[in-house]
Amino acid sequence: MNFDRLTTLAREVVTAAERRLPAEVRAAAAQVPVCYEPFPNEAIVAEGWEPDILGLFVGHTHGAGLQSDETPLPPQILLFLENLWDYAEGDETLYRDEVRLTYLHELGHYLGWDEDEVASRGLE
Repeated sequence: MNFDRLTTLAREVVTAAERRLPAEVRAAAAQVPVCYEPFPNEAIVAEGWEPDILGLFVGHTHGAGLQSDETPLPPQILLFLENLWDYAEGDETLYRDEVRLTYLHELGHYLGWDEDEVASRGLE
């Protein structure tokens, strides 16, 4: 499947997932952009992330300002669509499910939840 179609599907899934969020979480979600990339770039891999990572949250968490020693990255959720498609083994239904789950997982990190909190909310 081509990247444009993967992006269209992913945007639909993210929009639908956002509509289902509780109002206070939906308001926070509206403040973090979602970026759709085919794969993680070289800088992300150089930081130690696996090249087949499905998604990543970067930047400061919701409600937290930049610390003086931090790199000023704006908060954003990165979804790696080609990796998600590969993970779904070319199955569109599974791809949609994985996009939703990965988006919600990364949104959890934006909200300041650690891996245990994300898992306890069923977003692993």
